[in-house]
Amino acid sequence: MKQRTISQSVEVVGIGLHKGEPVKLRLEPLSVDSGIIFYREDLATSIPLNPKSVVNTQMATVIGSEKGSISTIEHFLSAVYAYGIDNLRVIVDGNEMPVMDGSAISFCLLLDEAGIEEQEQSKQVICIKEEVEVRDGEKFVRLSPAQNATFEFEIDFDHPAIGQQKERFELSTTGFINEIARARTFGFAKDIQYLQSQNLAMGATLQNAIGLDDHRILNPEGLRFENEFVRHKILDAMGDLMVTGYTILGTYTSFAGSHRLNYELTSALLADSRNYEMAAIESLQSREFAKSFA
Repeated sequence: MKQRTISQSVEVVGIGLHKGEPVKLRLEPLSVDSGIIFYREDLATSIPLNPKSVVNTQMATVIGSEKGSISTIEHFLSAVYAYGIDNLRVIVDGNEMPVMDGSAISFCLLLDEAGIEEQEQSKQVICIKEEVEVRDGEKFVRLSPAQNATFEFEIDFDHPAIGQQKERFELSTTGFINEIARARTFGFAKDIQYLQSQNLAMGATLQNAIGLDDHRILNPEGLRFENEFVRHKILDAMGDLMVTGYTILGTYTSFAGSHRLNYELTSALLADSRNYEMAAIESLQSREFAKSFA
């Protein structure tokens, strides 16, 4: 399998979830071995995608430099991860990505519009060699060696509309579109006033998030999946792992994981070369893994 970029440039305009302002997003193809590069058009500054660029994980994953930052990148990056894209320029004219409908499906449609182009160089992946885990009390995130890429997530909320939920997802582009991409972000009405006092969730509406009061879901249309909440957590985790810039061959497992724990996990993974190895996808024993992106 070869590296991938997009066939043509595409753009879309949407509202930022936390600032509530219109944001223009433009995607452009890049040459082999370029990686994923974010670019703040209004500041004329580039931000490379890697854990060292992460500057905040409160409510979203934020990357930046001394010149500026870009927030809420995880929903978009989950689609990039699922489509197996290696090289891409991501241009925005503000300080966050557009939230679209609160899921990743709009980004899938955008990538479909752009088309996927295979390049000349072999695709490199991160193969997990040693188990890496980060804990915070009962909460944890973990990467373990495996012959495929799998996500196993469990949540347990003291809320009648959520409760305990589990989901397992084995990576494939088609599976992501059908099982994960449409799962929306969610929030509690009682938290909105505080978040907005912190200049967060200014663009949150029932058109781009699942809203909950103390007892029920506020969206008139209800849920897209019975366990939409935990599916969105898998979506977030995929986006957060893509901050490494690579697909990861291994099993991700979590109970009540968060953007912060995912950031600490990718940082711990890359901090010790014994934890992983870079490999061309053609050299892997698991031939099924390459079929994930068919």
